[in-house]
Amino acid sequence: MVKNKISAIKKVMIGFLILLGLAVLGIILIDLQVKEKSAGQIYSDFEKLPVMRIGLVLGASVWNNRIMSNMLQDRADTALELYHKGKIQKFLISGDNRRVDYNEVIVVKNYLVQKGVPDSDIFLDYAGFDTYDSLYRARDIFQVKELVIVTQKFHLPRAIYLGSELGLKVVGFGADRRQYRNIEFNLFREKIANIKAFLDLKLKAKPQFLGDVIPII
Repeated sequence: MVKNKISAIKKVMIGFLILLGLAVLGIILIDLQVKEKSAGQIYSDFEKLPVMRIGLVLGASVWNNRIMSNMLQDRADTALELYHKGKIQKFLISGDNRRVDYNEVIVVKNYLVQKGVPDSDIFLDYAGFDTYDSLYRARDIFQVKELVIVTQKFHLPRAIYLGSELGLKVVGFGADRRQYRNIEFNLFREKIANIKAFLDLKLKAKPQFLGDVIPII
């Protein structure tokens, strides 16, 4: 009886270890695929970046609907510099506005307008709840075919991978303008987020919201 119990426990443990090994292998393979797809498409030198009409600014945290987090501030400032250097002509700001009291995109828009960017050069995506939704909606709602993705370097491989797999011509520009807290956590989180990105693409998932077409002209 005892031997049977020990044998059953061993089988469960072996099965668990096999599943764990397969999960780790899957994470590694997906991570390699993401890196391969984004290789050579990430820039940090303004002069080397190809000119693209649209700059996609991906959302990040805001406080009190007024104050941008450090990461979002750096994305906005980097995109603004790309605009002034003639690398982009229009901004597509994509972020979270699923609650009335929380709006990432309007905070960035207000900042850009204060810096002298005309409203006509700013387009807002209030339903960019994650990177997949932002790229999917850029293609289907805003009718974008090519763009520069502006976000931090740790985020760019997944964003470029998603954009490329969705049929967009994409490059990325790193918005790293300072040292960030919890960067190790963000790097780990990206490994997990890569799995969601892979599954979203394979399952041809739809964004939470689509809506009327708003071509960027």
